[in-house]
Amino acid sequence: MNCKITRNAANVLRRELDKPENADLKLKVFVTHSHGDHAHYGMDMAKPTDKEELVSTDKGIDVLLTKDEPFLDGVKIDYLYFPQEGFVITNPSKGNHGDH
Repeated sequence: MNCKITRNAANVLRRELDKPENADLKLKVFVTHSHGDHAHYGMDMAKPTDKEELVSTDKGIDVLLTKDEPFLDGVKIDYLYFPQEGFVITNPSKGNHGDH
C-alpha cells in the first residue's frame, strides 16, 4: 500500500499529531463510500487495529489504511488554502482526482 502526503498537508498534520492528547494516535484514512470506479474518503486520528496497515510516507508521517481496500492504495492527502481551506483526499492512481 502507498500513501502520498503533500508538504502543505504534512505541515498541518504534524501540528495535530504533535499535540499531547494525540500521542498514542495515528492518522487514519478510510473510504466513506464508493460507487462505480471511485471512492470518497475520510480522515481521523485512531489507535491502530489489526484491520489496518501502517504505511510510512516520505514526510515522516505514518498513515493507517484499511487492509485489502484497493481504493486506498495510492491515496494522496493534500491541504488547500484556496478556494476553500481544508484537506482534500484523492487517489490519482485509481482515476480519482477530486470530488465530483
